[in-house]
Amino acid sequence: MKTGSAKLIVHKPTEESEPLEEINNGKLDYKTDLKKLQIELVKMQRWVQDHNKRVIIIFEGRDGSGKGGAIKRFTEHLNPRALQIVALPKPSELEKGQWYFQRYVNRLPNPGEIIFFDRSWYNRAVVEPVNKFCSEKEYKRFMRQVPEFEHMLYEDGIKIIKLWFSVSKGIQLSRFEERKTNPLKNWKHSDVDEKAQELWEEYGKYKKKMFSQTHTAFAPWVIVKGNRKADARLESIRYVLSQVNYSDKDEIDLNLSPDPNVVFKYHRSTEKND
Repeated sequence: MKTGSAKLIVHKPTEESEPLEEINNGKLDYKTDLKKLQIELVKMQRWVQDHNKRVIIIFEGRDGSGKGGAIKRFTEHLNPRALQIVALPKPSELEKGQWYFQRYVNRLPNPGEIIFFDRSWYNRAVVEPVNKFCSEKEYKRFMRQVPEFEHMLYEDGIKIIKLWFSVSKGIQLSRFEERKTNPLKNWKHSDVDEKAQELWEEYGKYKKKMFSQTHTAFAPWVIVKGNRKADARLESIRYVLSQVNYSDKDEIDLNLSPDPNVVFKYHRSTEKND
């Protein structure tokens, strides 16, 4: 059952031109669909283990786009021994002198393992140049190397799934305000958050460059519209399940085709998202 059919509670937008964030109030429908999809994730993980597959799922997007909440729903019932959630801190002085990809190479999946990157090497494509955390030379070198790096992973048999969670400017602001006032979410608030609204257009410029230069047949970018958290979580799980040919997949009574209004591959006509 689609979450869109449930009763919705809407928050007042910060700007009239911004889309409303809709929070699904049909908890039974959402939880029922989520449970079914999470059962499929367990089956998928078991297949990955049994066949010694290696899978990388990258979660990227603006701050406040819902990446962390989605990762939680992906992983909360999976076997922790066969997955890792990688959210690396800023590089140490030693790491700054290494090849940029080196600390990520150290976290690549072993046979039978799924790695969830809560931000990834794509920090250097958007966050770092926007906030002047890297030089122009370092940025350009990264943009040249990343398609080749991912092609080497692909050739070695690693499945790469790249998800970009989009969010509107007004919804991002409302989520930032919630982080400030909610003691359970206050840890998420950072100095980078403070600049995100001010640098909105700059983030958009680098995001477009990233899509156009790193979207490939072997590692395509998939956009997840994140204003409605419930839909983003359900449909991103559907997409991942649709990309892995695990056992018993054809025997289930569950739609694994993601809603194209929520999840879709990047193409140039979608560049205006968020």
